[in-house]
Amino acid sequence: MQFGIFTVGDVTTDPTNGRTPSEHERIKATLAIAQKAEEVGLDVFATGEHHNPPFVPSSPTTLLGHIAARTENLILSTSTTLITTNDPVKIAEDYAYLQHLADGRVDLMMGRGNTGPVYPWFGQDIRQGIPLAIENYALLRKLWREDVVDWEGKFRTPLQGFTSTPRPLDGVPPFVWHGSIRSPEIAEQAAYYGDGFFHNNIFWPMAHTKKMVELYRKRYAHYGHGSAEQAIVGLGGHVFMRRNSQDAIREFRPYFDNAPVYGHGPSLEEFSSQTPLTVGTPEQVIERTLTFREAVGDYQRQLFLVDHAGLPLKTVLEQIELLGEEVVPVLRKEFESLRPAGVPATAPLHPAVAARMAAAEPELRAMTAPTTEQTEQAEQTQQTQEA
Repeated sequence: MQFGIFTVGDVTTDPTNGRTPSEHERIKATLAIAQKAEEVGLDVFATGEHHNPPFVPSSPTTLLGHIAARTENLILSTSTTLITTNDPVKIAEDYAYLQHLADGRVDLMMGRGNTGPVYPWFGQDIRQGIPLAIENYALLRKLWREDVVDWEGKFRTPLQGFTSTPRPLDGVPPFVWHGSIRSPEIAEQAAYYGDGFFHNNIFWPMAHTKKMVELYRKRYAHYGHGSAEQAIVGLGGHVFMRRNSQDAIREFRPYFDNAPVYGHGPSLEEFSSQTPLTVGTPEQVIERTLTFREAVGDYQRQLFLVDHAGLPLKTVLEQIELLGEEVVPVLRKEFESLRPAGVPATAPLHPAVAARMAAAEPELRAMTAPTTEQTEQAEQTQQTQEA
C-alpha cells in the first residue's frame, strides 16, 4: 500500500504568534516537506493546484520537477490537476515532460477544484464543469495514446494531425486518479476507463465516502476491468500528533479554529467525530486509519494532510517523522496482512519504476537477511533449547 502526504499550499497566518510566511517561504517549505517525506520512507508527495490567494501552488509541474531532481524514490503526484480549466494539450505535454524528468515517478489526479471564480479566469463556465471534465479527459487520453490526433469537441478548437510532445515515457502514460468528493459522474468516469478513484474525504463522514467508493467499485466491475475488490481506490485524511493526546488537541486547536479551509465552523471535537480528522497520538492515528478499510474495503493509497492552517515548518516536519517512523510501518503491516490475494497492493506504477523497485528488493533482502554465522548461532541456540 502507498502512503504519503498532500498539500493544498495555503499561506496562512500562524494564529499563535500572528506571523504570516511570505510566498517564497511557503514554496521553499514545501520543498523541505517533500524531501522529508522521502527521507522517512513515505511513498507519495502530492500537491494541489490553486490560482487564488491564500494558496501558492499554481504550477504543479514546476514544483514537482524541482522535487524530482532532489529525490530518488518518491512518487510525485497531484492532489488536483484542474481538468476543467487547463487545456488538455498542455496537460498532456507538461506531465509527459515531468514523467521523463522523474524517470516515471509520476501520476496525477484529475479534479474540478473548489474555487468557482477560477472558471472565468481561464475562459470557462462553471455550469459546464462536469461536461468539461468528461470531454477534456477523453481528449487527454487520446493525446497520450495516439501519436497523431484528430479531434473535434464542444469546448476547444479542433485538432488536425496534432502530435503532443514529448511522448509519454516508453509509451506509457502516467497513471490517472479521478478525484471527487460528491460527484457520482466522476466516480463513473474513473470506472469507465479503469482509472483510480480518489475520495479526498477530509470534510465528509465515512458513510458518504463509503457510498461513493461503492459506486465506483460496482461500475469498475461493470465495465470489465476486474472485480469490484480490485478497483484502485485512494483516500485522504488529516492528522496532527503528539505523544499525549491532550497535548495534540491543545496545540492544534488554534490552527483548526482559524484554518482557511474549514475553520470558523464546527468545533474540533465535532469535526473529528464526523470526519476522518484525527488529532491525538500516533497509536490513535493508526487505530483510526485502520477503520477506513472497514468502510471502503482494501484500498491502495492513503494520503495525509499535515501542513495546513499556518503550522510552522518545524512542526510539520515533526508530523512527517512520526508518520514515517511510527505510524506508516504499522499501517503497512496491518493493511497487507488483511489484504486478500488478487487485490492490488498499490496503484499501478510505470514499468521503469516497477523494474527499479524489483531490482532493489534482492538488495534489501540481502541487507536484512541474517549472515551464515547468525544462522548457525540461531540453530545452535534452538538445539540447546530443545535438548
